[in-house]
Amino acid sequence: MKFRLVAALAGVLLAIPAAFAISPDGSGSGGALDARSALVESEAAIGRSVGDHPLLDRSSRPVRLADYRGKPLLVSFVYTGCFQICPATTRSLASAVERLSASFGAEKFNVVSIGFNQPSDSPTAMRVFAKQLGIAAENWEFLSPAPAAVDSLTRNFGFGYAASPAGFDHLLAVTVVDAQGRIAAQVYGDELSADQIGEPLRRLLRDAPMAPGARLADLLERVRILCTVYDPETGTYRTDWGLILEIAGGVTFAIAMAWFFLLEWQTQRRLRRASRKAAMATRHA
Repeated sequence: MKFRLVAALAGVLLAIPAAFAISPDGSGSGGALDARSALVESEAAIGRSVGDHPLLDRSSRPVRLADYRGKPLLVSFVYTGCFQICPATTRSLASAVERLSASFGAEKFNVVSIGFNQPSDSPTAMRVFAKQLGIAAENWEFLSPAPAAVDSLTRNFGFGYAASPAGFDHLLAVTVVDAQGRIAAQVYGDELSADQIGEPLRRLLRDAPMAPGARLADLLERVRILCTVYDPETGTYRTDWGLILEIAGGVTFAIAMAWFFLLEWQTQRRLRRASRKAAMATRHA
């Protein structure tokens, strides 16, 4: 955990304007957020169940975080009054989401951005924020909690923030939630590559239990995800057909060996029966 905290510290510092940056020892030159404490709280949230928090979508319709269970969920906290960091990190997330949707399928996971500066981050403000950034993905929603619910919501996710003269000092993090509503990972940084988010997402998709009555197509899709690898040259995931052929070869070999042992067992059984019959015929003679 210590290594994760040190590695994540650099990403957290990028969320804080230079004039109010926090030094590595946690002291600041005006910043209100203790970076080390914020990271500890963030890491402590891993494994925690996400509460059934009520929110409003961009059209002011009520939704609950529990509505997103059944699929992995990516959660980012933003505030619409931020003119540099939040738009940049959201664009970075959008680029990663686009690539992950192309690799795994947009229907396999959901994304939400939650405005924590209430009442300023209203449904209207969140709708304008999404439109300005050109985000129209069907699996991505922008949500607003009630002002009184912000503290419990952010604590649940281990999201640290504090008001500062420049707006807010806050963690740069995307929280990965599994299909059962448990926090599986925290991904830190201002520039999110597809593999940073893709690896915890791929593990969740790979390890998800097969639904009762799953079809052959579902099994083949699970194998495809299992054999999807990140290509650092293109910054995207691709299907490793060689790995698929290896798996297919292994399965074919296992079936062939099982068939061989079945035939051998049947042959031995017939021989034993024939031997018993011959012994009985000899005794009666």
